[in-house]
Amino acid sequence: MRIWKMNGAGNAFAVFDAREQKFAPSEAQLREIAETMRADQIMSIEQDLRADAFLRIWNADGGEVKACGNGTRAVAHLLLQESGKDEVRIQTEADLLKGARAENGLVSVDMGSPLMGWEDIPLSEKMDVRGVDVKIGPMDDPYLHSPAVVSMGNPHAVFFVDDVDTYDIPAIGPLVEWHPTFPEGTNVGFAQIIDRETIRLRVWERGAGLTKACGTGACAALVCAARAGKTERSAKLILDGGDLFIDWDEDTDHVIMTGPVELEESFTV
Repeated sequence: MRIWKMNGAGNAFAVFDAREQKFAPSEAQLREIAETMRADQIMSIEQDLRADAFLRIWNADGGEVKACGNGTRAVAHLLLQESGKDEVRIQTEADLLKGARAENGLVSVDMGSPLMGWEDIPLSEKMDVRGVDVKIGPMDDPYLHSPAVVSMGNPHAVFFVDDVDTYDIPAIGPLVEWHPTFPEGTNVGFAQIIDRETIRLRVWERGAGLTKACGTGACAALVCAARAGKTERSAKLILDGGDLFIDWDEDTDHVIMTGPVELEESFTV
């Protein structure tokens, strides 16, 4: 079986080619792979008659998830290189996604439309998704509260902050990740608006922890910021591992994510 170690803007992946050989690891085996290969996500490329491939995704804790934006871009890069095509279609549990070559060696993926209904996130009860009832700190004077929420195939809660570097994200992230408001857990973004076309972002990923980048998190931050009138519908997202460029197309309602992909090593077992 072919295995690739890759990253997208620092978001690290272990990718297994399961198109000809079954890949069905246990949660314990997935956690071991994540630790050994220092991967935020483990992914398998599988055969799919509806698309160029099916992409199965697990977080570092061994839990299967429906979406991973940077991971989809990484696999799109492999399939584009392998096929010589300019565009590939990748089926995930969340949606059928399209990956394409972009300028300067970057790779884009069409993440589809953001989901904004409270039941789509999902939330435990009906709330205003522009600012849900989540507070961190003293009840009468919380230092973080009312994150905006959206689903990009997976749930995201986004706090808008003045300076992302002043928050202890490894301490705060777990408190929000499994807050009772989020019955399936959530990814947690800390977004600092630099200007109307630039956002500084750090993300605590559900099941993975603090990562150098999160593609769906970048999409979620841009959508929430634009929805609140804080930015335009296109922006550069500055993450710890690199930059991602997010465009929320007004005509199609689709979110397009563009960024770098790096193949660190590949081997066969």
